[in-house]
Parts: sequence; structure tokens; C-alpha cells
Amino acid sequence: MGVEELGKRLSMSTRQELISVVRERYARATGAERRRILDEFVSVTGYHRKHAIRLLGGTPRARGGGGEPRRVYREAERAALIVLWEAADRICGKRLKAALPTLVAAMERHGHLRLEPAVRERLLAMSAATMDRLLADVRERAQGRRRRRTAVNAVRRQVKVRTFQDWGDPAPGWMEADFVAHCGDVAAGSFVHTLTLTDIASGWTECVPIVVRERTLVVEAVRAVQADLPFALLGLDTDNDSAFMNEALLDYCRGAGIELTRCRAYKKNDQAWVEQKNGSVVRRLVGYGRLEGLAGARRLGRLFRAARLYVNYFQPSFKLKEKRRDGARVSKRYHAPATPYERLLANERVEEPVKERLRAEFARLDPVALLREIRAAQAELAAPGAEPADETDDLAPFLSGLARAWEDGEVRPTHRQAATGPRTWRTRVDPFEEVWPVVEVWLEAEPERTARELLGRLQTAYPERFPDEQLRTLQRRVKAWRSTKAQDLVFGASRSAAA
Repeated sequence: MGVEELGKRLSMSTRQELISVVRERYARATGAERRRILDEFVSVTGYHRKHAIRLLGGTPRARGGGGEPRRVYREAERAALIVLWEAADRICGKRLKAALPTLVAAMERHGHLRLEPAVRERLLAMSAATMDRLLADVRERAQGRRRRRTAVNAVRRQVKVRTFQDWGDPAPGWMEADFVAHCGDVAAGSFVHTLTLTDIASGWTECVPIVVRERTLVVEAVRAVQADLPFALLGLDTDNDSAFMNEALLDYCRGAGIELTRCRAYKKNDQAWVEQKNGSVVRRLVGYGRLEGLAGARRLGRLFRAARLYVNYFQPSFKLKEKRRDGARVSKRYHAPATPYERLLANERVEEPVKERLRAEFARLDPVALLREIRAAQAELAAPGAEPADETDDLAPFLSGLARAWEDGEVRPTHRQAATGPRTWRTRVDPFEEVWPVVEVWLEAEPERTARELLGRLQTAYPERFPDEQLRTLQRRVKAWRSTKAQDLVFGASRSAAA
């Protein structure tokens, strides 16, 4: 009789005894011995190798049980994650994972969050994939992105060409520059442009509104950016636009000790760093609407003044680490997401006084206050003639709206589409309205109880009053109750008492 035939004839009790005996040997064995034991165990039992590894290498999990109201804590984690996702301007899970430690600490420091220790620990330990999974339905309801557009630039051959491969690992201060046109649907007439400058080493991004694309205004914009940068401007890489390729900018760069280079014509990947920021920063903030004249430039300038601090100090971004080509296949590897501020602190070529100034500025910044300023500036851009909202030092109304902002869809006024009003009426009488206080007492005593179990107790207490078809209605009621309790765990019970 072979070992496979023997494995088929083993009884369940015999298999359990065999597992317990082999598990002890497997735990004490070395790597080579483990492989031999595993081969014998698979041959005798007929189990799949992965299943055998789980049986021998781990202990079975305990199922069920009471203890903490797990459902409420799961809702608390999700509620806190939604608030932090909104406060981080709806970035992806990988970037949000990198931003959470800084963002949670900053929001708690300014009194915007009061997380329970258990909720905070699980939230910070959450993986990026879990964050994306928990936010999937929220993103689906709030989505509405549009693809950015690019323009074809004219060829100019007045300065040295620099390709994407030529950058290597430069020190902070080597920046790429590009224009973003705010022309709306028709690229005709006079409209505002954004001059975007991105540092290669850190990703630090500066945006300046320009009324018209003109060489002298470009020089003034570069001079203004130099005054705001935390490091010296060493080099400027542009495309072949005539607003860059001219004697005015070339003379200024030579006089200021700035090396001026350009990309190849029709090779936009040579300026991949700034092209990325054109989409992830400028278009994300401003959208695709048309802006004209000095008034439009002033409104855009207000938005960029708040956004430069928010983006550079609180928005992690990806940075390419390695790029390989194998035939037609291109493989890319990235560094872990980090903010430009964090990359500057980690860079050994940045002097310590500069790092101290950055730390001092970071300590006084409130990400929620900056986000509110960004939303207010976006609202002004979207509706120039509207009455501006009264802004006070109290951030509580804005903060409380972050938890439910996803329900209204697009939150950025510059990207918002015309939406129908929410339904505020009921089509049927609530069958649980009279007995809900009783159900609420049951939930307070045993929060882990399911809606089906609660419906069973109601059917016992009130015979023939609550049919099985009303389970979905009760589930909605219980879900709303757990959501309220989760908000208390995130923001503290004092907020509910004050409300």
C-alpha cells in the first residue's frame, strides 16, 4: 500500500493526532529538516503544500467571542480614515500611508482629532491596500476626475539640452519649469498661466500665476520664487517655449549664477518631474476652467499661497528610484512616498540652519487651516462674483464637515459639477420609530449584536409586529447608530454632548 493510498484511509482523529505530533517536530527542526518533514506530511495526508504549512506552522485562530465592540471600532477606524483622507486632499493609499503619522500628530496637536489609543494604533498600522479597500466606495461616490491636457511647444536651440537621464542625483536647487494654461475649452484670447517650478531632489514645488505668457513676467516670477525657496536656485530646466528661450531670461540666469538648460523638442518625458506636478498639483487645485485678467491672477495667487505650504509640508509624493527597459517592457521602482519637507531634512547636502528654519515653519502650520484656506480660494475661483464666506479662527465647522464630505461627491469647488439636491423625505413610515429607544438600550449593553439578532428579540417581545422583510430597515438604523458611536471615538464624546 503506497503512502497516497494510506493518506486517503486515515480517519479524522488519526489525522489530528498526526498533525499534533508532526507540528512539534516541525517547530524544532531547521530549514532543511522542515522541508523533508513537510514533504513526508504532504505525501501521507494528501494535503496541499500551502495548507500543510499553515497546519504545521501556526495555531488556529479563535473565532467569535465578545470583548470589545469590534464593529464600533471598525467604524471608528473607517471614520477617522475618511477624515484624514479628506484632510490629505484625497491622495492614494500609498501616499496616505506615508502621510498618516505626520498628519495625525499635527491634527491632534491642533485639537482637531482625539483618537482612542486602540483606534490610533490600528489606524497607523493599517496597510495602504487596506486603506484603499476601506475608501473604495467613498472614492467611487466622490470621483469625477478629468485628464489633464498638454501643449506642443516650439523648438528653440539657444541653450544646452538636458534629458531625463542626465539628472542623476542632483543637490536641492536644480528645478524644472513649465507653463500650465488656464484657457478653458478654447485656447484663444488672453488668459492666465501658471508657472510651475519643481525641485528634482526633493519635489518642492512653487506655482506663480502670470497674467500673460511674456518673457519679462517670467523673469519677475523666477525672481519671486527665488525669495521664497528654502534653498538656493542652482539650475533651471525649461521647455522650448519662446517665453523661456529668450535673452531676457538667459541674461538673468547668467547674472544670478543659475544654469539654464532645456529639454528636447517633442520629448515631454525630459521634464517628467514638473509635468507630474502640473497634473497632481496645479490641475488638481485649479481644474480646467478659464481665468482671465488681473482679477483672475489675484484669485489664483491666493490659492497658491496656501497650497505651497500644504503641498510641500503635508503632501507625500512618489519619486522614481529606478527605471529599466527590457525590450518593449519598462519596469519602474519608486522610493517610499515622502513630503518635500521630509526629503530636505533627510538630505545631507542641505545645511543645518536651513533645516532648522523648515522645522520651525512646520511646527506652526495647521494642515486643516491650510486646507480650509485652499477650499475658500477654490470657491472664489469657481464663483468670482459670489459673496466670500466669513472666515473665523474657529475650525470646528470645517473639521466636522470632513467626516461626511464624501457623501456630497466632489468637494473641490473648481471641479464640482452641477448636482441635484439630496433627498430629505421619507416615502414610508419608519416601523421602528416607537421601539427604537428599547433597541438603543440593547445596543448600549451589547454593541456587537447584529441587526438580525435584534430583530429576533423584537419579534419575541412584540409578536406578529415585525416581519422578516423589515430586516434591511433595521440594519440601516443600526449602521447609523454605530457610525455615531464611531464619531465619538474619533472626535471625543464631548462633541456629541455639545451637539
